[in-house]
Amino acid sequence: MTIIENAGTNRTATWKLRIMEHCERMLSQSGVNARSRDVFGLRCLPGECVLQRAVMVRKKLTAREGRGWLSGTLFCTHFRVAFVPQDSPKPDDNADPVLLGDHDVALASIEKVVVVGPNRTKLVTPNSSLKFTPEELVLYCRDMRVICFLFDRLTPDAQVIEITYTIAKTYQPLKPGSVLSFQNAALGSVEMKQFLSNRRRDTHMNWFESVLDWEQELERCGASGWRVSSVNDRFEMSTSLPRFIVVPQKVLDTELKKSFAHFNEGRIPRWCWRHPRGSDLLRMASFQNNIYHEKDDIRNLEMVLFGCQSSLCVVVELGEELPSPADIQLAHSRLRALCLGDISTSVSVPDDKWLSTLESTHWLDYTRSCLRKASEVACLLRGGHLTVALQEAEDRDMSCVVSSLVQVMCDPHCRTQHGFQSLVQKEWVMAGHRFYSRINYHRDNDKEEAPVFLIFLDCVWQLWSQYPSRFQLTEDFLLALHDSIHLPLFSSFLANCQRERCKRSQNLGQSYTPVNGWRDVLHPDSSSDPSDPPLPPVWDWALQYSKHRQDRFTQPIPPTPPLQPLLNGNLNTNPDTHRLTDAIPGSVFLLSRGTFSCPANLLPWRSSSSGVYKKSHRRAPSSENVPGLERLLKAWALTELPQGLTSTSGPQGPLDPYEPLLPLLMGPCMGLWRECYLRGALHAQAFSHPISANHPHPVERLAREVQQLKDKLDQVSSSTDPNPSAKTAEPRRTDTNLNQNTNNGTFLFPSSRPQGTGVPRAAPLPTSINHQTSRGSPPASAPPFRSSHKDSSGSSKHTFLFGHSSSTEARPDQRYYPAPNNAKLSKSNGSIAS
Repeated sequence: MTIIENAGTNRTATWKLRIMEHCERMLSQSGVNARSRDVFGLRCLPGECVLQRAVMVRKKLTAREGRGWLSGTLFCTHFRVAFVPQDSPKPDDNADPVLLGDHDVALASIEKVVVVGPNRTKLVTPNSSLKFTPEELVLYCRDMRVICFLFDRLTPDAQVIEITYTIAKTYQPLKPGSVLSFQNAALGSVEMKQFLSNRRRDTHMNWFESVLDWEQELERCGASGWRVSSVNDRFEMSTSLPRFIVVPQKVLDTELKKSFAHFNEGRIPRWCWRHPRGSDLLRMASFQNNIYHEKDDIRNLEMVLFGCQSSLCVVVELGEELPSPADIQLAHSRLRALCLGDISTSVSVPDDKWLSTLESTHWLDYTRSCLRKASEVACLLRGGHLTVALQEAEDRDMSCVVSSLVQVMCDPHCRTQHGFQSLVQKEWVMAGHRFYSRINYHRDNDKEEAPVFLIFLDCVWQLWSQYPSRFQLTEDFLLALHDSIHLPLFSSFLANCQRERCKRSQNLGQSYTPVNGWRDVLHPDSSSDPSDPPLPPVWDWALQYSKHRQDRFTQPIPPTPPLQPLLNGNLNTNPDTHRLTDAIPGSVFLLSRGTFSCPANLLPWRSSSSGVYKKSHRRAPSSENVPGLERLLKAWALTELPQGLTSTSGPQGPLDPYEPLLPLLMGPCMGLWRECYLRGALHAQAFSHPISANHPHPVERLAREVQQLKDKLDQVSSSTDPNPSAKTAEPRRTDTNLNQNTNNGTFLFPSSRPQGTGVPRAAPLPTSINHQTSRGSPPASAPPFRSSHKDSSGSSKHTFLFGHSSSTEARPDQRYYPAPNNAKLSKSNGSIAS
């Protein structure tokens, strides 16, 4: 079916002229010095004007919002699509401006606009023409949300058509490859610039923008043998590295300058984090093999590579086992198509093919591989007295993922909100991740687009779902950060490195003369403009969310006890890593595919016959095979495992807070981030007229039936058990099932947390998921299941990784139910792990 109908250039020009005239008229009616304006009940930002509105519109609500529909007025400005409920209180003009309200969506976040009419759907573009009056308006967003509006029969047809055309013609930038229109629309007014310039930064987090910030991090981690170097202060050594880097104290800046040419883009080995047991984590790009290595250069290179250690360095190659940015982009595109579908073309996945199609996207495989590699590095660092260097060709993508995950696993500070924000600021923003290219705000460079940061957030969510009580930050915080990355309004994401951010904020360039050296000068050809609005950091949450929303970003956790002093800085209990410490001082090992090796070309300046290496092919503590990780966990006598699983080895008691949170990576333990990826599934694939709020959703009916069958099975098994005393010897979870089905062994529903775990618990709904959400568009309730599906297998087999179960660590307000073996799961599947 043809979805684009050209209406001619004259119609487009007329619409653009009409929008501009409407903007000027609305601005002339408003006060210039007003902090905000109340236009038809909508609180506008300073300088924001309403382009079109439609009355008597109903917004489709999710289960979190109460289900059903909410009546109100729909607005379209040159920055956002706003919905104001009819019973909402009058906006307070004296309050600080909020960029997006609870029911708003930024135009820059919209991916496509679809209208639903009598027996047809249509994709609306700026050049489309409508031959019918839409009944429903559906906005597909880049952040996986789907917003659905229903026009009442009393809504004037002219308003319906006008606002549909206005949204379709405004959500795309006027000039392809430009996002300045959205920035200026939201932040470009004089009042907004003044307001942003007076904003204060969060003093509780580390911004890593000064020498003092880096020294504070060194002091926090106890890295006494390192110092902060300003050798790259003017970005002349490396344009993608930050102004300040951390190097060993014994390396002078004059010697350090000779090392930059030996690495891609000048990204030399530099310190990231120090494990409390004495190991250091470094990051670096690949070596330049075509560079001549002088004797002094070799000494400096090895001093930087070994850091403060003198015995052992392990280089972890990330390019072989982790997905490339192109792989991640393809997997994310497939995942998006699977979760949201395309109603404009009526393309959908059959119910019985949904899980296998999910597996074919490889998104969970890539998430698992990132967690696996981070687990390996965390195991190595725990040994103490090691230098682990993460090596990637350009050191700007997967090294960000692995280094951040390692610190989240091992450092409790990074699992708090401010600690996590500081971690992202250090390992992503300052380290030179290409946010601007990878997110593709311009939408004109598909070759560079890849949601690398989003797969990192997914990995953090996997850890959170298995260890919820060890995180202060909540799923709401991760979801808010996921959604914010799609808004081209924040300095954190609108640049590829610190140098670009400095040039935009200061409008300065650099020139070199033999007499004056490097000097900052005004760059007339810079892409930035003095009239460009100041861009706030993404961590200024008050610009996006109310105080009530921000309160849901964190949860109380027990305070982390202070680290006990270590004898010689090394309490290594891992036998494999312990054997590695017997290597000759100065040995360098390569960890690749779970194996330690010493290839001759690992360090280009060393020859294979130098006698420095000690050959070794011992297996590393790898999680390539789950039994290997299981043996490692048992060797460490971990007493608390994900989802409340416990090991019989080792004494029962509180864990060392700095033991790494190693995730379980088997199929049943890896889940789909339902609150993010499936929150728009119902809106995208199910369109209907308002239903009674008292009418149970089909998924609720199925959940009740499954729970009733499960309760009956428990009763039958308890009444027929010939040895009840043996059954009570080992605690059994009645609210958890790690049952593997034939597709991928994923969970059907989340599990509920028992009382007394230290995490606040909201009142759970009897049969629906009760989660807090963000951005005003909570996740959709689980899509409808066919009510005729029953569990005819009569089995509730539990498959635990270590053969033990308990209820000490579980997801809040959730329950796991076994998936029916013969059930056909819905295409907008609610059966994926929470």
